[in-house]
Amino acid sequence: MVKIRLKRLGSKRNPIYRVIVIDGREKREGRPIEELGFYNPRKKELKLDKTKALEWVKKGANPSETVNYLINNSDDEGNLIRKQEEGQKLSKKAKAKEEAEAKAKEEAEAKAKEEAEAKAKEEAEAKAKEEAETKAKEEAEAKAKEEAEAETKEEAEAEAKEEAEAETKEEAEAETKEEAKSEA
Repeated sequence: MVKIRLKRLGSKRNPIYRVIVIDGREKREGRPIEELGFYNPRKKELKLDKTKALEWVKKGANPSETVNYLINNSDDEGNLIRKQEEGQKLSKKAKAKEEAEAKAKEEAEAKAKEEAEAKAKEEAEAKAKEEAETKAKEEAEAKAKEEAEAETKEEAEAEAKEEAEAETKEEAEAETKEEAKSEA
């Protein structure tokens, strides 16, 4: 069975590997069928002929776990794509300080939010109070206007009643005069 694996080169404690295609029964440093590239784990340096490696995988060669990782994490030119860690590793003190700053920031934001809500509530109450005063004033003016209209209406009715009474009196007097004339 054909395998794609690493062949160790380099001195003690300084490994450098070649990526090779080899018969599975051969020893680690045995004669390869084909060399596909090299990998230096200390410098994270890779040079790989990715197209040839993928061709060998299609033909049925089994890559080792490390070689599979290298194939999957290399670009089209065969260079290793290093995944950068987003944040730096912090000491316990630095983490505690960062958490304290974040907590203080949250508390400040919460306090500012509460103050803004309180201010908005006060403004809403003041506006409602002003609207209530305006409404009460308008109602008082409307009531005063209605009362004035009612008084003028009552006065007009009283005048009309007095005029009607005056006319009936005049008519009654005129009748009595006529009766007196007719009797005389």
